[in-house]
Amino acid sequence: MIARSVPTSTSNRVVVHNGILYLGGLGALDRPNDTDMYGQTQQICTRIDEFLAGAGTSKDHLLRATIYISDHSLKGEMNRAWNEWLTQEQKPARATITVGDMGDNLLVEIEITAAVPAA
Repeated sequence: MIARSVPTSTSNRVVVHNGILYLGGLGALDRPNDTDMYGQTQQICTRIDEFLAGAGTSKDHLLRATIYISDHSLKGEMNRAWNEWLTQEQKPARATITVGDMGDNLLVEIEITAAVPAA
């Protein structure tokens, strides 16, 4: 069975299949012109925690992350927030891809795959 939830105009934010959760790319919701890569990454990590909890899992069950950033020179700031959010035992396999301007002052977007423990 495939469970789809949190619909957007173009996708479902969360899809769960065979105990695996796929969380579509998340950006920071609050991103005024003075929000930096660190602050946006912190916001996204908080959102990830909320989506994972809503699906019955947590960052302890992360499998993979794909991170899209607008400026490679700011990767260190994204990594700082990421490393504050996760312990070494929680860190998933990860790729970081520099994509250039994402528009609307969006500096980072994170996509997650996680296991959903059996209830």
